[in-house]
Amino acid sequence: MGAAARLTELGLTLPAVAAPVAAYVPAVRTGAHVHTSGQLPFVAGALPATGKVGTADGLVDPQDATALARTAALNALAAVASVIEAEGGPSGADALDRIVRVVKVVGFVASDPSFTGQPGVINGASTLLQDVLGDAGVHARSAVGVAVLPLDSPVEVEIVVETR
Repeated sequence: MGAAARLTELGLTLPAVAAPVAAYVPAVRTGAHVHTSGQLPFVAGALPATGKVGTADGLVDPQDATALARTAALNALAAVASVIEAEGGPSGADALDRIVRVVKVVGFVASDPSFTGQPGVINGASTLLQDVLGDAGVHARSAVGVAVLPLDSPVEVEIVVETR
């Protein structure tokens, strides 16, 4: 089953590539690898939640942050697909079938100082990549807690993929 069919099975569609919020591009190729910029969990151009992740009142719930990491990973896949498509490859979700392997995922979690569950939050990104790409979605990963992220996003995800 290809990536497009897996997305459909999951009830997902590949979103439009999120517009950069500063002076960079969403993704670049070097050799067989595509590196994405950090992707925020934009939905239709807006962040569905902002703030720090933690368990106290007024913070973004870790389960909600996990879903946001999933969205950020989907946005990263859209950025990868856009590079493949721009090079004359297949378009949309079909471009994802050119991914040989997700090599590395780096996830950032804007964390309340007492929050130490960053790996669980970034599991949202990891499981999305595996759900969509199967064995090619299994990857090395870092999950990092930070004080603040752009636009007060709770999470940010970047990926490196090998393509054919």
